[in-house]
Amino acid sequence: MTSAVSPTVEGRARQSRGTSNQAIHAMVVRALTQRQISGQCIADVGCGQGDLYAAVRARFSRYVGIDAVRYDDFPDGAEFCLLDLDGGPIPLEGSPDVVAAVEVIEHLENPRDFMRKLVRLLKPGGWLIVTTPNQLSLLSLLTLAVKHRFQAFQDVHYPTHLTALLEIDLRRMASECGLTNIGIEYSLEGRIPGTAWRYPRFLARRFPRALSENVLVIGQKGAAQ
Repeated sequence: MTSAVSPTVEGRARQSRGTSNQAIHAMVVRALTQRQISGQCIADVGCGQGDLYAAVRARFSRYVGIDAVRYDDFPDGAEFCLLDLDGGPIPLEGSPDVVAAVEVIEHLENPRDFMRKLVRLLKPGGWLIVTTPNQLSLLSLLTLAVKHRFQAFQDVHYPTHLTALLEIDLRRMASECGLTNIGIEYSLEGRIPGTAWRYPRFLARRFPRALSENVLVIGQKGAAQ
């Protein structure tokens, strides 16, 4: 599947390099595992280089990556759809069991419209997963206090990172879209302010919101939607 993508949108996408780290993928896998979620198809919206494919391929027989750029390293065993995520509806033959948007929503101009598109894409009873930088981490709050910007929304991140969302925003948007069984997960990995060191895992598990750099919302689409 293909769709026209503007040079501006493609340029913003390439600035992000289409990657996300293993702690984020592990957070997605934890959310799936805890709820025993698997199925025929997962749609990875804003898939970048398709890094999520390796983490979830054992759970789904079909993986479809959707993005404004097809990177050279996109996995051969996966399907790809070219699409401007700020544009129209997301096309996909058949309704996915899971729709994931990993570190995507902060790049877009209209997060609520994007969330509605993701929910429409899901089959009834399917699950939506959205991750984004955690603005309530200790590092991000300290950066906000000192620099008056969240950690992931410094000048160096603009215009790649456009929209900073709080955990409560994710919950509200999921609820507004009619999702149920809404839950929040954390990446359990974060940098100690003023250093290059990471918090020990046992400490991140004890204080997940404060010590995690990324947050995830998950919710289930109703059977009648």
